[in-house]
Amino acid sequence: MKLYNVKILITDSDILIRQILATRLTLLGYRVFFASNIKDALVLLKRFKPQIVILDNIFINFDQYGFYAKIQTDPNILLILLTEINSIPHPKNNLDFGINDYVIKPFSPRELELRIRALLGYIKPSNYSSLKSNLRRIGPLVVKKEKKQVIKNGKIVHLTNIEFSILHLLLENAGNYLSRAYLLNNIWGYTPERFIDNRIVDVHISRLRAKLEDDPRMPTWILTARGVGYFFPYIE
Repeated sequence: MKLYNVKILITDSDILIRQILATRLTLLGYRVFFASNIKDALVLLKRFKPQIVILDNIFINFDQYGFYAKIQTDPNILLILLTEINSIPHPKNNLDFGINDYVIKPFSPRELELRIRALLGYIKPSNYSSLKSNLRRIGPLVVKKEKKQVIKNGKIVHLTNIEFSILHLLLENAGNYLSRAYLLNNIWGYTPERFIDNRIVDVHISRLRAKLEDDPRMPTWILTARGVGYFFPYIE
C-alpha cells in the first residue's frame, strides 16, 4: 500500500495536536483529515473512509453518533487511541471498541508515526529469521507465513499485521522467554522509554489470545513468563 493511498482521520479537541500531526503525517505522504469532535469525525469517516483513525481518549464515552459501532463493523479501519497514563484502556475495552493500538500523552510524534507504520505492515521484525517452512501446524493451528494467515480448526482467524508478527516472533523463539521490551522493539521498531510503554504489548497479547485460545484465561499457546514477558511452548 502506497502512503499517498493511506487516509488518516485525526480526532482531537486540541488544535495544536491536530496541526502538528496533520503537518508531519502529510509530509510523510499520508492523506490527513481532522475533526475536533465525534459528530464531525463521523461525517469524515463516512465521506473519506480512512484506513487509520487517531482518536483522543476523551471521546471514548461519547458514542451517541454510533462512531465506535461504525469502526467495529469495518475491518479496514485501524483505531489508535491517544490517552493519558491514568486512562489506559483495559484490554476488554480494546475488544469492545475495536482499538488496535494506543499512545500515551505526552508522546513523541515519531513514536506515533512508527505505530502507524507497524499497523499498516511497513515495519517488519528485523532480527529474527523466517520460519523453516511457509506452512506450520501446531495442534489445531495452521500458520501460513507468506499469506500471514492462521487457520484454527479449519476456519480462518483474522489477525492484524501486528498480531501475526507477535505470533510469528513467538513461534520462531518457541521455548524462549521474550520480554515486552524485546517484542516492542522488534515489532513496532520502538525502544520503550518508560515502563508503561510496554503495556501496549499486553494489549495485543490479550487480543491474540482471544482469537487463538480456547480459553484466553487459561492459555495453551501464548504463555506468560512472570516477571519477564511471554513465550510459546517448545514444539518438536
